[in-house]
Amino acid sequence: MKNIYADHAATTPVHPEAAKVMMDVMQDNFGNPSSIHTFGRKARQQLDRAREQLAHTIDASPDEIVFTSGGTEADNLAIIGYAEANKERGNHIITTKIEHHAVLHTCEKLERLGFKITYLPVNKEGFVQFEELKEAITDDTILITIMHGNNEVGTVQPISQIADLATENNIAFHTDAVQTYGLVPLNVEKIPVTMVSVSSHKINGPKGAGFLYVKKGTKLTPFLTGGEQEKKRRAGTENLAAAAGFAKAAEIAFEERESRFNFYKSLSGHFLEALQSEEVPFEVNGPAAGKLPHITNIFLPNIQVESFLVHLDLSGIAASSGSACTAGSVEPSHVLSAMFADPKRAASSVRFSFGKDNTVDQMKYMAAEIRKIMARITTV
Repeated sequence: MKNIYADHAATTPVHPEAAKVMMDVMQDNFGNPSSIHTFGRKARQQLDRAREQLAHTIDASPDEIVFTSGGTEADNLAIIGYAEANKERGNHIITTKIEHHAVLHTCEKLERLGFKITYLPVNKEGFVQFEELKEAITDDTILITIMHGNNEVGTVQPISQIADLATENNIAFHTDAVQTYGLVPLNVEKIPVTMVSVSSHKINGPKGAGFLYVKKGTKLTPFLTGGEQEKKRRAGTENLAAAAGFAKAAEIAFEERESRFNFYKSLSGHFLEALQSEEVPFEVNGPAAGKLPHITNIFLPNIQVESFLVHLDLSGIAASSGSACTAGSVEPSHVLSAMFADPKRAASSVRFSFGKDNTVDQMKYMAAEIRKIMARITTV
């Protein structure tokens, strides 16, 4: 069997239709959207169309969409931008211990600047405990930032309930929706979120593109200075080709959202069944319900994860030990460390994440190869 890519939570292959749109833009529409001549106006029209398409996917207004270079920049702009613009109201921010490093390291940076951060624990399924969140709120709390869907174990947080709590307490709420976008509906008219981060390359769009939804009336300090692009919220000439490719990938993803969700759920189910048939000892990390369908994180007792991933790769299988930003690191997953007291859990777990080109036969092949690898390298 040819190589199997099972690391779609890290990145996805660009959809051919998105790639074609990008090539068309790069060859035929190279103008600067800020220029007033014909070439610039043509570029501006295409940028506006992309913005409208993306805004529609979350029921936002186009002027609430800020194009960024991806989810990391969107997270940084949301958290630092809001904290700096609203520090006269307070200096306390609430997040969780299982956020993506784009959020955690940004909060740590704000701590060094004098802000107070509360890092909420989670239970063994990766869920935030609502009562603990309520108790963490103080008179100085200005922002809650909690991810929609976890990138390592797939836990989907109850962001509607969290957003309502934030609204009741006059606190801004930001959610990183990088993993859920295109799979789990998020309507900003129905859920009172203040800011939402999204990335293109998780939905078969190009890398280097993303957006931050910013609710009208939200004060935000930009941290890139220069021109007045993006209504002065993000300086720099817009990446028109990436924005257009992102919009096309989003259009396809949302047309196929339900079928993709069900297909990924089916693949995960077949994978777990195949592991059982092969009599592989494993436990699933994350909830049985309330999770993303494409992410399956499993604990394989007594393996050394780095060695195991190398053996998987030699068998033609691409998987991960956790978030892509820590690839190559021997540090255990901070997500699993927060969920489980046993350090072995984080050191012996592998994340498999599926995409539109995976097949049931691949699930069976992976399970068989995992059994063979564990027979060779398992330590007691």
